[in-house]
Amino acid sequence: MPSRSSARLAALTVAAVCSAASAVVLTSPAHADSVRVHDIQGTTRMSPFAGQKVTDVPGIVTATRTYGSSKGFWMQDPTPDDNPATSEGVFVFTSSTPKVAVGDSVTVTGTVSEYVPGGTSSGNQSLTEITKPAVTTVSTGNAVPAPTVVDEDSVPGDYTPAGDTASSGSVNGLTLDPSKYALDYYESLEGMTVQVADARVVTATDPYSELWVTVKPWEHRNRRGGTVYGSYESQNTGRLQIQSLGSTADFPKANVGDTLGGTTTGPLDFNQFGGYTLVASKLGALESGGLERETTQKQSSRELAVATYNVENLDPSDATFDKHASSIVNNLQSPDIVSLEEIQDDNGAKDDGTVGASVTVNKLIDAIVAAGGPKYDWRAIDPVNDQDGGEPGGNIRQVFLFNPERVSFVDRAGGDSTTAVGVTKVHGKAGLTVSPGRIEPADAAWKSSRKPLAGEFVFRGKTVFVIANHLNSKGGDQGLTSQYQPPVRSSEIQRHAQATVVNAFVKDILSVQKNANVIALGDMNDFEFSGTAKILEGDGELWSAIKSLPKSERYTYDYQGNQQVLDQILVSPAIRRGCDFEYDSVHVNSEFNDQISDHDPQVLRFRP
Repeated sequence: MPSRSSARLAALTVAAVCSAASAVVLTSPAHADSVRVHDIQGTTRMSPFAGQKVTDVPGIVTATRTYGSSKGFWMQDPTPDDNPATSEGVFVFTSSTPKVAVGDSVTVTGTVSEYVPGGTSSGNQSLTEITKPAVTTVSTGNAVPAPTVVDEDSVPGDYTPAGDTASSGSVNGLTLDPSKYALDYYESLEGMTVQVADARVVTATDPYSELWVTVKPWEHRNRRGGTVYGSYESQNTGRLQIQSLGSTADFPKANVGDTLGGTTTGPLDFNQFGGYTLVASKLGALESGGLERETTQKQSSRELAVATYNVENLDPSDATFDKHASSIVNNLQSPDIVSLEEIQDDNGAKDDGTVGASVTVNKLIDAIVAAGGPKYDWRAIDPVNDQDGGEPGGNIRQVFLFNPERVSFVDRAGGDSTTAVGVTKVHGKAGLTVSPGRIEPADAAWKSSRKPLAGEFVFRGKTVFVIANHLNSKGGDQGLTSQYQPPVRSSEIQRHAQATVVNAFVKDILSVQKNANVIALGDMNDFEFSGTAKILEGDGELWSAIKSLPKSERYTYDYQGNQQVLDQILVSPAIRRGCDFEYDSVHVNSEFNDQISDHDPQVLRFRP
């Protein structure tokens, strides 16, 4: 995925331009005696006055934004209408520091615009604004309208209506039904001052001073305080992003399970990084939930422990090697085999043709030894320069670490970046033609994406085939708050093609030896219930072992208030039918504000 920081820089660069340019052709002015804020907001997501000039629209200033490129203020009509679908608040985009204060009674003349955060190609909903404003202060020191309480009783259980098929699935033209749909409810409050109370944190504070809470304490809750995303049809409606109008230095450093105690109050905004957002003028006090990092069980002498861990663009310049080593040794209990994803080349993102990663890998191995772990050996195949996606110049790849005191690697020469690994019969059993080897590296499914790495291991005399994956990311998919419902998941096309290739390779192994021990693992970038997982599983060639856990414990990643599965370990029938395996999603990163990766590692223990 493109980095969030670069996306934000681009957004800040164009925000002011887009905000002003989103207006359509001007028509005759609409006068104040007939136009108030609720008239501008209307009963759909699009203002009936979009592109028109409005004059002397009255309101009370409820909050000001004095930073960034989207400077302005929110105002709210103190005399609301009786239609719950029409918001009483609106953002006035001033482009420079606003000259009004909270409590000012003002009238605004300007142009109504529908600004789409992220641009129209993002598929996002739009934000109704008044732009190019002329502001007249009528009086100061007025009481501001009371905030609307957003809680489990006010937010509907259904997430969104289906989009209008005549409008390519857009919900923009549909009349809002805030009593039935959560997204309609939030839209009906756009620009208004809202309030949440004693809200539990469900996504930890990120580097951009944002966190997510839920206003529905029991909605798909798990034992560690998060909200689990279990299917495309069971959206978590109580999720709400929290930002602050104050200093980012004062923003709470929260973990999942913490609480914003008391009340958090501010205008309800909409942005490209999560949709509806309470921009707090008053933040609740952080109350710790006491969440601690997990430690998995140590494998027995007869158990093989296999793990997958996305170490997030690790390169020699990073300061996280000791922490990653500690996680592997102490929290993962030194697995016998570790599939690492996102190992960068030896000079990181410098794009100078370097593709080797021996410095990166050996620095991690040395840190593991220093942390009291084993002296791992390793295998990998360097990619062709700038052909595997990820950060330009970084050349991320998958790497096998293995403990030579517990497991051996079967080396078969000939594997390189462009040679496809195959399956052969060795003494009546399946074997790889090259080991390590890459699966179909020339296939179009892997264009600008990581190629799977296959390796043949032996544990206590038993062969185990391990396939390390890092499938195509979800970058480019429409967000859950998109104007298009259901959102388009365009990244699935390539990921499904990749899953098809991996499944076909597993079939090749099983056609030679039906009881072969095969593990396909890694950052699959998709859910355990997804089409990608179904293609990987095929007709029973593989099975996603995270499904052995209770539904409330199935997550490896926390995104926009949803705890979800992206990392998986899939096993062949010989492993699944043995019923003597244990699976653990070891929560050391995704729930914490000081995470060293955004993924939690996964561990499978079994007896081959």
